Amino acid sequence: METLARYATPQLETVSSGKVRESLRVDPSTRLIVATDRLSAFDSVLRTPIPMKGTVLTQLSEFWFSKTSDVVSNHWIRSVAPNAMLVREAEPIRVEMVVRAYLTGSAWRAYETGARRLSGTPLPEGMTRNAAFPRPIVTPTTKSESDEEITPDGIVGAGLADRSLYEQMEQASLALFERGTALLAKRGILLVDTKYEFGRIGDELVLIDEIHTPDSSRFWSSEDYAADPTSVVQWDKEYVRAWLLSHRAESGKLPNRLPDEVVAETSRRYVEILARITGEGPPPEAEAIQGALYRGMLREGLIRDGYVAIIMGSPADREHAGRIRDYLVKRGVFVDMRLVSAHKNPERLANVVREYNNALEPGAIIAVAGLSNGLGGALAANVTVPVFNCPPFKDNLDMALNVNSSLLLPSGVPAATVLRPESAAEAALRSLNLHRLRTRCAGEMAARKADLADHDRTLRQEGR
Repeated sequence: METLARYATPQLETVSSGKVRESLRVDPSTRLIVATDRLSAFDSVLRTPIPMKGTVLTQLSEFWFSKTSDVVSNHWIRSVAPNAMLVREAEPIRVEMVVRAYLTGSAWRAYETGARRLSGTPLPEGMTRNAAFPRPIVTPTTKSESDEEITPDGIVGAGLADRSLYEQMEQASLALFERGTALLAKRGILLVDTKYEFGRIGDELVLIDEIHTPDSSRFWSSEDYAADPTSVVQWDKEYVRAWLLSHRAESGKLPNRLPDEVVAETSRRYVEILARITGEGPPPEAEAIQGALYRGMLREGLIRDGYVAIIMGSPADREHAGRIRDYLVKRGVFVDMRLVSAHKNPERLANVVREYNNALEPGAIIAVAGLSNGLGGALAANVTVPVFNCPPFKDNLDMALNVNSSLLLPSGVPAATVLRPESAAEAALRSLNLHRLRTRCAGEMAARKADLADHDRTLRQEGR
């Protein structure tokens, strides 16, 4: 089944790339949040994506955002694809508010070793694995690469939030947990623990990121728990955590890949909890998640149907690149103008390549570099879209001396060379293979043929 491990587009600025989500700026007050199929465990992103995971996270968050907006405001605006949503821009508060109703997971592992306080909260003596607390407790952590316990006083002392703001977050977290617990109880599900993240829009406290998903929460069957609290089936990410711990390498390192059977079972559990909570499964198009995301972005007008990147090797190439850009703009494609030298700052090429390779819309690249052109070859060797060289020669002598650097490339480096700027632009457009552009091209060809036929008839008539 198709997965989405990474997403970027040259048409929107990537604000951040987290462990699971890609955040892209739409405008100063709006972001696009794309939930990928990446899975993180123990502060590390595994190399094996989980089919349907991003869709489940998005569908569940949308469900819960709508069910809890009266408890606390949130940043959700609307979903644009099974795994993507538009949200209000908020200033994040760098604290994760963790609410626990049962002693399990990392809390139990710490309790086993003798810990009796968690983020400053005292834990009762004599508890057993998966036992319920007398009432839910709040155990905040820092929001960083490695989440660490922190006390409310530590949060205030570190300047992460003042006392009043922390108390608002704590009250909101307990109220959200109470709402989630009540709704899930009707479906035979226990909300074991979860995390909430908050931000501010002006003076307003808002819930951000996600809510009550298998990534942020633990879920148990209430029937299974009543039968045997110690062996209750995990419907969440704890299944993967347990597998990783049980397959820890002799060196003490955790695996960074999952076998096919674990991937399939993890995906099944995610989809099952979505159906149990919402009463619905993922939308049918979620199986072709990349196409669904592309179509959703187009429907919302967030991107155009294709792009051409014009990458220059020197500021001196700008006039030549401008002729190519002007031709492309008239054809309605997105034009991404970049300046990267293959010789002087090659370290930037990796970021450029990553963005184009993770885009879903059709794209092409035109490399504008003349003397000792290494740019086109470097791009063609690393990107998955067509690359065309269009070097800016000063005169015929310059062309004769330097054209070979664009023409003679190693095997496996498929960059074509087109010397006229307009022809390079047209070659890039045709490589996109978009229906509307092919229709336009056919119309222009027909017009040229008709024009030539008219001239032919006129000339014949003049000669008679």
